[in-house]
Amino acid sequence: MGPKTSTARVVRSSCRGCHGVCQVLVHIEGDRIVKVKGDPDSPTSRGYLCPKGAAAPEILYHKDRLTYPLKRAGRRGESRWERVSWDEAISGMVERLDRVRRESGSEYFAMAQGTGRPYTEFTIRFANAFGTPNFVGPGHLCYLPRVIASNITLGGLPIVDIYGFGGRTPACIMNWGCNHTETGAADGMCGSMFNRALRKAQKVIVVDPRRIGPAETADHWLQLRPGSECALALAMINVIITEEIYDHEFVEKYGFGFDRLAAHVRPFTPEWAEPVTRVSAFAIRDAARTFATTRPAGLQWGNGIDMGVNSFQTGRALLILMGLTGSIDVPGGNVFWVPPKEIRPKSPLIDMGVAGVQFLPPEKKARIISGDRFRFTPGCHAPMFWKSVITGEPYRVRAMWIVGANPLLTLTQGLTIERALKDYMEYTVVSDMFMTPTAQLADLVLPAAHWLEQDDIVFMHKIWCVLTRKKLTQIGETRDDRDVIFEVAHRLGLHDAFPWPDRYAYLDWLCEGTGMRFEEFKEKDILLGEMRYRKHEEGGFRTPTGKFEFYSTIAEHEGRPPLPVYVEPPLSPVSAPELAKEYPLILMTGSKRLNFFHSEMHQVGSLRKRRPDPVVAIHPATAASLGILDGDWVWVESPYGKVKLRAELSDRVAPDVVDADHAWWYPEAAPPDYRWKESSVNLLFGDEHFDPDSGAEPLKCYLCKITPVT
Repeated sequence: MGPKTSTARVVRSSCRGCHGVCQVLVHIEGDRIVKVKGDPDSPTSRGYLCPKGAAAPEILYHKDRLTYPLKRAGRRGESRWERVSWDEAISGMVERLDRVRRESGSEYFAMAQGTGRPYTEFTIRFANAFGTPNFVGPGHLCYLPRVIASNITLGGLPIVDIYGFGGRTPACIMNWGCNHTETGAADGMCGSMFNRALRKAQKVIVVDPRRIGPAETADHWLQLRPGSECALALAMINVIITEEIYDHEFVEKYGFGFDRLAAHVRPFTPEWAEPVTRVSAFAIRDAARTFATTRPAGLQWGNGIDMGVNSFQTGRALLILMGLTGSIDVPGGNVFWVPPKEIRPKSPLIDMGVAGVQFLPPEKKARIISGDRFRFTPGCHAPMFWKSVITGEPYRVRAMWIVGANPLLTLTQGLTIERALKDYMEYTVVSDMFMTPTAQLADLVLPAAHWLEQDDIVFMHKIWCVLTRKKLTQIGETRDDRDVIFEVAHRLGLHDAFPWPDRYAYLDWLCEGTGMRFEEFKEKDILLGEMRYRKHEEGGFRTPTGKFEFYSTIAEHEGRPPLPVYVEPPLSPVSAPELAKEYPLILMTGSKRLNFFHSEMHQVGSLRKRRPDPVVAIHPATAASLGILDGDWVWVESPYGKVKLRAELSDRVAPDVVDADHAWWYPEAAPPDYRWKESSVNLLFGDEHFDPDSGAEPLKCYLCKITPVT
């Protein structure tokens, strides 16, 4: 390796390998990015960077990246493409979308996206401007159940105060259904920073069916049966109220409906919960007392809450635990971040409250596919949407734009989605960085920019600060998704929603309060908000009563239970004992891995090397009884499907619980399918069991059996 050139430089930016939390130092030699490292001076991440972020140059320059638009040249699924110019691609797109709008109406177009990324601020805006109510995303399985529960309970999403702007971090941390210490980051929080707070805490409680990293040293590890989270939370509420160890001042001055809550939970004793949850009554009492009496206490929840038929009610119960202990918006508790005043907000989480709960008029709700089935779901319900494309009920969407999503892998009912895209959808556009099984079924594929190719104001999940991202290179003809949305919107005449001439004018508009244009502002790297606590003492909570609603007036008004109720998962050893004789194992999936971001990055060598195969964790005793050795290929089978994974023997799970990797495909395999049906665990789920409030699916509690591959 020769000496470094005189043009070597280091530029500060912010990573977007996953949720866009960590600040980084990008090392550039000449015109090539050679390395990305964590920024030790960053208050968001303090030098931490996960393997996904470190692999950014490898992803950026990957030989399989899409670098120019592709138009389908054969039948769908033939993997025959022709290169077209951006002008031809966008002109064709505009013509098709406008035709659908004129001939059938705006609702016959659907906008879809994957997990929260920079494009989120414009995908929803584009759908609204076009006039379609059919926005399809994974929210019902990720984040949305917690956001909705938070909105109607206290008017905003409380975040555990690990950064300690008020001079202290939580004395007690209860980590419930969250594993971002081992996955890098989530919900605007760096896992490494959460680990720091865990080490400083006097007491740590971990609630998880798996013995995750923090459980190894926790004061309490409650290894509950998957799917029984709400029952455990109700029993803890019972203990705190019965023993009168709740925060009397908060409850009396700022709470609504406490007496009705107290009466409601009276039957839900730890003794009641023990056979339901498999956590001993003693352990439940002990953990509840610790959480209520070690203050300030913070509750960190995660995606494990979102995947069940009881997700919304579980979220409500956990919020009630926060409220009972007076942990709301106090230093070291669960807080509402204060954003910097100088920047116009991009995150919908900044302006929530009652207004954030979308109760559409019946005529508009009826236009949303599946919009009337789940009371608190603001948009399309993905499983119902894809089924409607095939059945035509209530109508069949004709055209679709899928941005940054691979729904064949990341949603359930992949075979239905495949059939919908291949045989029924008239016109589909996919924007992505790589060709995927989903993109192979599109009519037009657009090459998306990597985060190293983007200029941006980073202001989505973190709230308390604004970061800058800097475009440092350009590969081929890739484009920022938002630039494409801008051009399509303008050509369709959607100027009211997109009044700026381009995205840089939009970024300048966001910066107006700073007195700087974006090009000047981005050199600041970070702008911090001025944190204030106990904001409810001045203005109350943004709910109909102005109080923290232990008893939800909104849920009552909408005909839903105003107090949390436990519902047994539909496919469990308890609810389906006869089925459990054939399928005796409880299947958990959706667990995040440090090396990948959902279905992304499986083609990246350094990351794939760390986890070359899809894995299912099985207890050693269970594996021995089935004649399975560590590393064996096994069939995981449910009443709905069968996939092949590699066994990993682990006592981190209970003997009757298995934990399977999700969103797996083989980019190295031949197109168009890349063997995606071979190991996609989401193919194991049916389509008849959903949370009636949020539409969530029971991906954390299902029935399966495992047999060796012979």
